[in-house]
Amino acid sequence: MPLIQLTNVSKSYTDPGSGAQVPVLRGINLSIEAGESVAVVGPSGCGKSTLLNILGTLDLPDSGDITFDGQALISLTAKQLAALRSQKIGFIFQLHHLMPQCSVLENVLLPTLALKSPPADALQRAESLLEEVGLKDRMNWKPAQLSGGERQRVAFVRALINQPRLILADEPTGALDETSADTLTDLLLKLQKSSGVTLIMVTHHCAQADRMGRVLTIHEGALQ
Repeated sequence: MPLIQLTNVSKSYTDPGSGAQVPVLRGINLSIEAGESVAVVGPSGCGKSTLLNILGTLDLPDSGDITFDGQALISLTAKQLAALRSQKIGFIFQLHHLMPQCSVLENVLLPTLALKSPPADALQRAESLLEEVGLKDRMNWKPAQLSGGERQRVAFVRALINQPRLILADEPTGALDETSADTLTDLLLKLQKSSGVTLIMVTHHCAQADRMGRVLTIHEGALQ
């Protein structure tokens, strides 16, 4: 059974000016296996981020079916979807969204606070992951003391701390220079392979997309 299965998924938004419905996703059919690395590419406004939000249960489609890890998402309550997100999905955004008042280690451990029973080895896992990304000596630093690339490394580790089944990355290197972006992509793929997590990344960079196991192209809300 695939980790993720989308069947005829469509999504529209209401234009605030005219009140008309604007289609964003049109009849998406998609199957993603556990452990895959997938890039999503396409022009701005084609529906890439909307697809990622639906995959992450941050938004629901207007029609169609979604199955994640054997569960039909359409049938889940808001509370159940929130629990699924905290336990099985990690998010990485273009901006790191670190808490400025918290240390690197505290930022990494934040997602564990949402769990009813945080893993006993969370601290050890956080320290191990920070060592893997070269930040063990900065665990007690604040985000303001880090470079942009280092902050994004912290965001990578934070997304992995709860051992999710799925990582969703929306332009995770978009705010970095080319060299830093390449380095961070290397690191993200290394972490993805070592953990066995499924990775879906939206990117505008063709070179980065080509390094993923599969590339999906969206044009005018449809998969090409």
